[in-house]
Amino acid sequence: MSENTEAEASADFTFQLSDREISFDVDEDLYAVDAVYGAAYLFIDRCYVFLARPAERKVRIRLRTKAPSPASDLEALAGEFANELLNSQLRLRVGRATAAIREQYMARAFFSEQKSSTIAELLAELDNEELEEEPLEIPVPWNAPSEKASDG
Repeated sequence: MSENTEAEASADFTFQLSDREISFDVDEDLYAVDAVYGAAYLFIDRCYVFLARPAERKVRIRLRTKAPSPASDLEALAGEFANELLNSQLRLRVGRATAAIREQYMARAFFSEQKSSTIAELLAELDNEELEEEPLEIPVPWNAPSEKASDG
């Protein structure tokens, strides 16, 4: 039974709560620093986010509310941050796992053998269009022959 209790205790989310702020440590063996930054970025409109390094391979995250908040709101904020941290970590892993596929699609899109116009060809086409005389078929009253002049 002690093994289960020990495992449950290590799975708990521990934090320090004080006036208007909550802080907790994240292990870099579980969450990449880029995931921490990604989650922190999503919270900067809701609270002040402070990051520190209390020990090797640890990141301390401190969330300070912009207005006084009850402890329950601070705990909810920390829980939402933990969820977003997990989301950011998963997105990083998926991004790394699918990087080769994305690179292949981008290479195919940019380096396919489709006929594409060069800038010189496009400029030459514009010059040819400008040189062609094309009547716009817009009636100009001062160039039109007067009916009175032809009547009389």
